[in-house]
Amino acid sequence: MTTVVSLPLSDGRFIVDDLVATIRANRDQLSEIDAATGDGDHGINMAKGFALCAERMDAEDVRGAGEAFEALTMALMGDIGGSMGPLYGSFFLEFQLAFTGRDTLDAALFGQALAAGVASVQELGSAKVGDKTLMDTLVPAEAAYRQTLAEGGDFIEALAAMSAAAERGKDSTKDMQARIGRAARLGERSIGTVDAGATSCFLILKSMADSITRRLAP
Repeated sequence: MTTVVSLPLSDGRFIVDDLVATIRANRDQLSEIDAATGDGDHGINMAKGFALCAERMDAEDVRGAGEAFEALTMALMGDIGGSMGPLYGSFFLEFQLAFTGRDTLDAALFGQALAAGVASVQELGSAKVGDKTLMDTLVPAEAAYRQTLAEGGDFIEALAAMSAAAERGKDSTKDMQARIGRAARLGERSIGTVDAGATSCFLILKSMADSITRRLAP
């Protein structure tokens, strides 16, 4: 099997298309998880935003990755309610900014976008690792990606490490007590279920890792 080290961004819409499909497929699961500690609408809101993104991409005949992430950013920031829209919108905005005007996607560029996205979410919100939020997924995933490259790993290996760390981070929230957001009001009763935001974040990172890996190693 022949692998490649970079992909053209001019037809990189596939990354966002796969994200749309992933969120749609997991809408009910995300809402069920959210119902344990919150309003139970996380999956519904996320699916709405990603569906609107798909409509926007089709209407504008989007092909490139930069334009696709712009459509996703606009949909999440402007068209869905709750706190997750702005958080995920700011995350994907960094991918839009990193990819726009660039010809190819490689390990360094993805890492740049990922690090900027994590920093943007950290700046926008007040959550940190251990608070039972999406940060418990995002932070270790970005660290694993960066460490794998620093140790000589290639793009595919770094994506795999990111995905695995994201899953571990998501799973770790099951034993945490929520310290921020609506779930924090439950106190110790928030222990025993994974966080909905951490779960959607894992699904997002895994989807991106799988999408890119399929193209790198066809």
